[in-house]
Amino acid sequence: MNLAFKSDCEQCFGLCCVALPYAISADFPINKDGGVPCRHLSTDHLCHIHHELKHKGFNGCVSYECFGAGQYVSQKMYDGQDWRNNPELSKEMFTVFPLTQQLHEMLWYLDQALCLKEVESLYSELQNMYDETVELTRKSPEEILQLDMQSHRSKVNRLLVEASQIYRKISRKQEKKSLEYIGANLSGRDFKGSSFRGMLMISANLCHADLRKVDFIGADLRDADLSHANLDGALFLTQSQLNSAKGNVHTKIPEFLERPKHW
Repeated sequence: MNLAFKSDCEQCFGLCCVALPYAISADFPINKDGGVPCRHLSTDHLCHIHHELKHKGFNGCVSYECFGAGQYVSQKMYDGQDWRNNPELSKEMFTVFPLTQQLHEMLWYLDQALCLKEVESLYSELQNMYDETVELTRKSPEEILQLDMQSHRSKVNRLLVEASQIYRKISRKQEKKSLEYIGANLSGRDFKGSSFRGMLMISANLCHADLRKVDFIGADLRDADLSHANLDGALFLTQSQLNSAKGNVHTKIPEFLERPKHW
């Protein structure tokens, strides 16, 4: 997997801590408006309670992943001009960042699909879509603000769905309609090759479950228990999803992801 699509906070201006809003919930203990710096953001653009985020109730911060958009916008798009010293750029920067994050997320998924030997028949289409998406990230901030993101995401999604079905050896007719598994006891279940696309799996018990080759794109795994689960070969699984879940040293995860420190 391309390391350019992993967040590097030391090369970012704390954009997610400023640009994005949040409200009191299970993910955040306080309210914050978009464009307002988080009270815990230091002058060096790093979080001064980073190692205590989960303990202090900032679960949303623990699970957030910008897919490298933060450092890209900070260092490439704005040539290292931060919002503190260049307030005239701040509004535009804070608006461009989440759009760029969406493009980088698409690149993350396309990059993973291109690493799958099973979908060789789609390599040409996947590579063309990857290159097209990269070109969108290279546009000026003004041009990015005018992008039809929904249309482009739809084109990317069509390819990802096709790649997923080929990889999991599931035809469109065989695909079962997904259920919601909020709080469900799924311990030890065999889900190999299933699709969890967009599913709500909050607080689900997936201990000892076989999750090999499962499509996780868009699945909500907040507080899902993955202890002893096998996610080897899991498809479109992100660091954010792992960070939001529970697990242990026995959880098998894809080699391109990191085991969360709180597991």
